[in-house]
Amino acid sequence: MKKLLYVIAILVVAGLLYVHFLLPGRLERTINVNLPHSPYVVSEAAQALHDSLFIADLHSDSLLWKRNLLKESDIGHMDLPRLRAGNVALQVFSATTKSPSGQNYERNEADSRDRITQLAIVSFWPIRTWTSLYERAVYQLDKLHHIAEESELIVVTSQADMRDLAARRARGEKPIGGVYLIEGAHPLEGDLESLNSLFDMGLRIVGLTHFFDNELGGSLHGVGGNGLTDFGRAVVRRADELGLIIDVAHASPKMVSEVLELSERPVVLSHGGLKGVCGTARNLDDALMRAIAEDGGLIGIGFWDAAVCEVTPQGIARAIRYAIDLMGVEHVALGSDYDGATAVMLDVGELAVLTQAMLDADFTEREIRHVMGENVKRFLLENLPD
Repeated sequence: MKKLLYVIAILVVAGLLYVHFLLPGRLERTINVNLPHSPYVVSEAAQALHDSLFIADLHSDSLLWKRNLLKESDIGHMDLPRLRAGNVALQVFSATTKSPSGQNYERNEADSRDRITQLAIVSFWPIRTWTSLYERAVYQLDKLHHIAEESELIVVTSQADMRDLAARRARGEKPIGGVYLIEGAHPLEGDLESLNSLFDMGLRIVGLTHFFDNELGGSLHGVGGNGLTDFGRAVVRRADELGLIIDVAHASPKMVSEVLELSERPVVLSHGGLKGVCGTARNLDDALMRAIAEDGGLIGIGFWDAAVCEVTPQGIARAIRYAIDLMGVEHVALGSDYDGATAVMLDVGELAVLTQAMLDADFTEREIRHVMGENVKRFLLENLPD
């Protein structure tokens, strides 16, 4: 009997070690995919231009995964060493807190089984996160602060932080700014005070919905196509008061229109694409995208198939060109959706090939500088809390 118990104990320990150290990475490798490609060739001129850019990306879900983002990995799309290699000056880090089973772009029920609960358990997140969406948002924000404590990353929360980041980058220093975003406001759990608390901890961009309808209103991928609820309107008003930036990625067309009407500040669509260049269910129509731009907003062009249809650097450049022609160069940015259960053909360390692709497509240097990050820098300097 003792021998049997000994064997069982060894098997249990081995199982726990596998789940803790190996399973999360093996799962992520199948979810955040780096598509195979021949080695990219970047000319000296393109590399020199790329190295002179202020580069900013509006959306990455890297905080969701168990990887140590302080170390370079061959899993996923982004970590600190690869941000350095790509010359990124600012990255928006998104917190995903709920993801429905069978997630798709057409229709998702809000009460379907949540996949993030399983990920939190196998990744050994604190027990408090297993049942609370709010605690999942707090945990991922804590991870961002920890990365900042251990690296050159700065958690950007104010216009003063942005001015300091821009000035240091202009002097040739290489700090990296990190801005925290929640992907859907369901972590508020219906309580406006939770928005105040997350703001105090460093939240600066608030997405309203994700892949399902929530307490704030209708998702682009939900069941009703509804606009803002009374709680959603209260969140928009309070976000305006705090100086929070609203992200309408994943919001239903009706919700986007109502946010534009209600909010007194410009919004972002952190990651997505335009139906005129890629007619998938993930993208909004061109007229609504133009309305976001006319309101002073920013559109982050994604790097994955449902956003741009063709995920090559040339395909991404083609989508960017379409967006510039439709909305004006001042309203177009990068919105990669790195590590967001996406398959991409360039990780963040390979961003210079996108500069090359835009040069090859006859983009002007001004257009490249604006899209690659100057627009985001200007937007945050104007719209973060002062």
